[in-house]
Amino acid sequence: MVMARSYTPYHPGLLTDLYHPDSAYVAWRTGRSAQTTFDLYARRAPFGGAYLLVAGLEMALEFVRLFHYNQEDIEFLQQIRDYDPGFLSYLQTLRFSGEILAMPEGSIAFPNEPLLRATAPFAEALLLESGLLQAINLATLIATKASRVVWAARGRPVAEFSLRRAQDPYVATRSSRIGGCFSTSFLGAAFRFRLPSTGTVPHALIQFFDTEREAFEAIAATYNRYTLLLDTYDVRTAIHTATEVAHSARDRLGHILAAVRLDSGDIANDARYVRRVLDEAGLHEVRIAASGDLDEFSITELLENGAPIDSFGVGTSLGVGAGSVQRDVEGAALGGVYKEVFAVDERGPHPKIKVAGDKSTWPGIKEVYRLGQFASDVIQLADEPKPPGSERLLKPVVLGGEVVPGSLPPLSEIWEFAQSNLRRLPDDYRQLVNPKPYAVHISPGICKLRDLAIAEQQALSTNSRVQE
Repeated sequence: MVMARSYTPYHPGLLTDLYHPDSAYVAWRTGRSAQTTFDLYARRAPFGGAYLLVAGLEMALEFVRLFHYNQEDIEFLQQIRDYDPGFLSYLQTLRFSGEILAMPEGSIAFPNEPLLRATAPFAEALLLESGLLQAINLATLIATKASRVVWAARGRPVAEFSLRRAQDPYVATRSSRIGGCFSTSFLGAAFRFRLPSTGTVPHALIQFFDTEREAFEAIAATYNRYTLLLDTYDVRTAIHTATEVAHSARDRLGHILAAVRLDSGDIANDARYVRRVLDEAGLHEVRIAASGDLDEFSITELLENGAPIDSFGVGTSLGVGAGSVQRDVEGAALGGVYKEVFAVDERGPHPKIKVAGDKSTWPGIKEVYRLGQFASDVIQLADEPKPPGSERLLKPVVLGGEVVPGSLPPLSEIWEFAQSNLRRLPDDYRQLVNPKPYAVHISPGICKLRDLAIAEQQALSTNSRVQE
């Protein structure tokens, strides 16, 4: 199967933390080879929101598909650890042979719901942890951020401008598209993902000429449709110059001023002034674009204050999934985790649990079902009956170590799927501040299994102390 590669890890076997091969070594030396299930989920939605927009599965599965240790990797591990040569030989032949179920990209998920479930021999499943989390945490964070920014824009186009500050520019652009951004300024991503590209004018080009008028005239003479940047020196002077240049270029060359951009200053008041001058000059069709450290909160404030802005360019807050210091909103990372929940060994099946306050886990092999149009979700054991009329959210994406055909649709289909889901998500759950919490029910079967797992763990601990 040929995958649309957007993420090719460097030395995929080493895209992990040191304690993973160390742990695999312990399992290898003790001869333990249980079939183990891990859940990947987030305990909280980012940005103080209610939901997550799932992204990053394509990158995660590319990592799984490529996962291996080459000779250079083995030699490096020999340098940093005194592993048994037999273990290193084992790693050299190791490939993921298990199964993975996951929510498709563009799905709406909620806290504590498994976004991905991996089952494989312990070492195989464990060694994937960091790579899977790295792929899904960042992409889901940015896709969710983009969906909030686009919602705040109230139907106005949002362009992604994050290249120069993004943690991973290709992931940022791809995830922003899933979240609803219309276009990108990043040509490499526009080419790779076949996205609309957006370009305006940098301040450097205006400064390159002796006067702002010369710069505007040069731009207007070069392009049939063009955008002018107004805030290099003084917005109110620039807009009058722009209208004069626009009329001259239209009359002499037939070239059209399509838009003007504001990138700093008092954007709301400047936009109102610019709109008035444009309209008085008969340039009603010229659009006003705004950029400059914007996010969902500043966009909301601009529009609530009546700023006549037609489109937005958003960079840093998308590229790094930023929160907001002013609004006391956390961002910049999604706290996704990957936890062992079930194992089958020579002694039989065993639910696995971590008991640690708000970081405690739910044991068992789980499914996630959605009831109605976001009425509620249910997390339950895979062998419990499917709730009537519900939708199963976890889909098989890897079986027998191979990516399931059709599990990785093109980005255009993911975008359509995501936007359909976001349109159906009630506004109560999309509010930027104090959204309504979504109901996610834990089944009686999981609760019973949790009690059993705790009792089993306590019994094992007691027996261990007695033997001592």
